[in-house]
Amino acid sequence: MQLEIRPDPAEVGRARRWARSRLAGAGIGADEPLAETLILLVSELVTNAVVHTGCPAVLRLSLPGADATGEVTVRLEVADRSDRAPVPRCVGGEATGGRGLALVDGLADRWGWSTEGTGKRIWCELDRCGRASGAARASCGSGVVTYDGLAYGAV
Repeated sequence: MQLEIRPDPAEVGRARRWARSRLAGAGIGADEPLAETLILLVSELVTNAVVHTGCPAVLRLSLPGADATGEVTVRLEVADRSDRAPVPRCVGGEATGGRGLALVDGLADRWGWSTEGTGKRIWCELDRCGRASGAARASCGSGVVTYDGLAYGAV
C-alpha cells in the first residue's frame, strides 16, 4: 500500500494519520511499541523527503496480515525524485534539527537506501517487539526512546 506525498510540510501529519490507519487494519494496536516507533520513523523519513528534496514522494508500507502470529516485520519506504543521497549529520546539542537519520539508525532494526530511476528510495524495517539497536533503546510498552540523552516519543 502506498500514499503519494506532495512537497508540503503539512503532508507529514497526513502521512502519520495514513500509517496509523493502515497499522490498525493490520491488527497492530496504536499503543504497541512497534506502532509508536513506526509512526516516528514515518515522520522522520517523510519530513526528510519534503524538506530536503522539494519533490513529490511516495510512502509505502508493507504490513503483515491481521492474523499474523509470532515475530513479523514491517517495512517502510519513502521514494522521491531527488538524486541527492541521504547524508547523516552531526549536530550540536542546541540544534533543533539534523537528527533524523540518526534516529532512523537507532530505531530501525535495519535500514538503507538505493537509487531508483532518477531518484532514490530510503527504507527501514522493524520487527514486532524486536530489540532496538544502536544508541537508541526502547522497551516494549514504553513508547519513549532516548537518543543522545534526549527523549523522543511518537505523536
